[in-house]
Amino acid sequence: MSLDRREHVLRAAAALLPRKATASMDEIAKAAGISRATLHRHFAGRDALVRALEKLGIEQFERALDEARLDEGDAAGAVRRLIEKAEPVAGILSFLYTENQLFEGEVNEGWNRLDARVHALFLRGQEEGAIRVDLSPAWLTDALYGLIASGAWAVQDGRVAAKDLTRMVSELLLGGAQRRAER
Repeated sequence: MSLDRREHVLRAAAALLPRKATASMDEIAKAAGISRATLHRHFAGRDALVRALEKLGIEQFERALDEARLDEGDAAGAVRRLIEKAEPVAGILSFLYTENQLFEGEVNEGWNRLDARVHALFLRGQEEGAIRVDLSPAWLTDALYGLIASGAWAVQDGRVAAKDLTRMVSELLLGGAQRRAER
């Protein structure tokens, strides 16, 4: 399978699986417009396909981190930009967020690298005095992933308009995380 064809299959799976996490390999092949045999020649099974999707998701989220220009401006603005730039990959992130229990206990350097960048953003917000210090950057990182995943599910189910996703995730996360003036 050529690299372009492989990418096409992964994108088809990434479009289908967030909507139907239990989709069979037959359904994934059909969504990609290929036979099941062809799919199995390139992905030995569901685990291999999910690992390839994980790699794609990491690459796409890393691109979103780069495009969000996390080092520019204040941390809250950078968080908003990150959520906006991550919106196109929210579906695959939501799928991977639920599938990560398959690989529990394994260390993935790609996720560790992404986590470190997001963690550093929240730490910077704390150092700037904009983010509450009683909420750990690690927890805020997990909360960000969870809200992006929940938002993607809500859009998928029609409970939230896609155009509102960035605003709703940003407001909920930052509304709870922002440091307030002491009384």
